Amino acid sequence: MDLAKLSLSDQAVIASAALILFTSFIMLAQARIRPLIYAFAWQGVLLALITALVALVSGQSHLYISAALTLGLKAFLIPWMLHRLAVRLNVQHEVEPLANPSILLLIGSALVIFSYYVSVPIVQFSTLVIRNTVAVSVAVVLLGMLVMVARDKAIAQVVGFMSIENGLFFAAVVSTYGMPMVVELGIAFDVLVAAVLFGVFFFQIRASIDSLDVSRLNRLREIDE
Repeated sequence: MDLAKLSLSDQAVIASAALILFTSFIMLAQARIRPLIYAFAWQGVLLALITALVALVSGQSHLYISAALTLGLKAFLIPWMLHRLAVRLNVQHEVEPLANPSILLLIGSALVIFSYYVSVPIVQFSTLVIRNTVAVSVAVVLLGMLVMVARDKAIAQVVGFMSIENGLFFAAVVSTYGMPMVVELGIAFDVLVAAVLFGVFFFQIRASIDSLDVSRLNRLREIDE
């Protein structure tokens, strides 16, 4: 199927999916905490935009509520909470050295290719839009996992975890035109509770090891008294 033959709405969905994937690469390559949080916020804005677009095309009115929740939670509230925590913990300007960032980006690119490969059997009878969005959602999930593995700072790992949820939400909205409203409200509440719990977790780590670098936990040893 040729891209030129798609409707404007389908082309907009594919373009937005590409931008979401681009924000995942920004988060993967970003060494500073504050720009990392901003990239996550922009990913939330794009998710809200796609959800509203799918609601307009499909006529599913409940997706407008999902778009509003996504915009409020993932584009404003949760990034604001993470930024506020970073300021209170005085880590908003910290730079986390990335070991071999070029290799890290190459691994991310390989994960994108792998995502398209594994998505072919699943959506072989689907349209080009579904095929691309499923592949992008899988890639966003895998890149979020890579962020969690490659980073040592707790806040960066939480952003990676939230990005994984964004990838799953993106697949649910575009591939199935959304989940039941009760499920979407439950997921939104769970994400908000998780953000609050992560905030408590940050302070506990800081109080225990005087740092948010979780790699220091590997150096802890039990001391016999």
